[in-house]
Amino acid sequence: MATINLSSPMHTPSSSLRSLSSYSPYNTPTLSLYSLPKPSLHFPSLSLRPKTQTRPRSLSTFVSALRKLSEVEIVGVPPESVELAEKFPPEAGVYAVYDANSDLQFVGISRNIAASVASHRKSVPELCCSVKVGVVDDPDRTALTQAWKSWMEEHIGSTGKVPPGNESGNTTWVRQPPKKKPDLRLTPGRHVQLTLPLEDLIDRLVRENKVVAFIKGSRSAPLCGFSQKVIGILESEGVDYESVDVLDEEYNHGLRETLKNYSNWPTFPQVFVNGELVGGCDILSSMHEKGELTGLFK
Repeated sequence: MATINLSSPMHTPSSSLRSLSSYSPYNTPTLSLYSLPKPSLHFPSLSLRPKTQTRPRSLSTFVSALRKLSEVEIVGVPPESVELAEKFPPEAGVYAVYDANSDLQFVGISRNIAASVASHRKSVPELCCSVKVGVVDDPDRTALTQAWKSWMEEHIGSTGKVPPGNESGNTTWVRQPPKKKPDLRLTPGRHVQLTLPLEDLIDRLVRENKVVAFIKGSRSAPLCGFSQKVIGILESEGVDYESVDVLDEEYNHGLRETLKNYSNWPTFPQVFVNGELVGGCDILSSMHEKGELTGLFK
């Protein structure tokens, strides 16, 4: 998610904003950008200049110039994904979402407007009933930001209000990154007498969990480059895994030496799958590059 800082100065690019009336789809890019702006009631003046169209378009009716939000045709959002893909373009631009009462709820920018509308329709169907769309030619970040600011400026100027979804702190319209799982602790504390040997606790841990990564530091803040790379690989593979900080002497006291004896592996990180040691950073990286991890983690 990208947050737009309205306090920084913007330079108006040469760009075009095209408004949507009807659309026939073509190759759909996969990149989608949602933006959580922090609007203010004061905006700098801006303008977007029309640009000569140099590449063919699949949209049947576009106006190659900046149009006001109030002048853009509003398009109903169908319930079916297939119909939705036929109505909205898979291109970058600015879009405004309205509820069933035709009240503006959110103004956003996206690298794939069709994907963004589909996501909103799924997450907040009661608020995503119709949409206005403006496709931006040469959509670099500055051009998209200026298009968004133009529509926001117009709406705030006419109503005196920021759309609810664009208010600071609102999370309804923006996908939040998933919270990372906490690292596991093998003991209740360094000075607590264990009822089982530490090696038995390790054995139980790796056998009861499909994937366990023993790393230096936490998964949110690895303390060595090798551990960071292993965490990155597991995250990119979409693996549900447990992590244990071998440097935590308060709750994992003695783990490093005990684990070396248990696995017969002298270095860290160490990754176990289905109770068996797979290896460390080098082995995991090699398997990841060869595409061998997907089958292993199933």
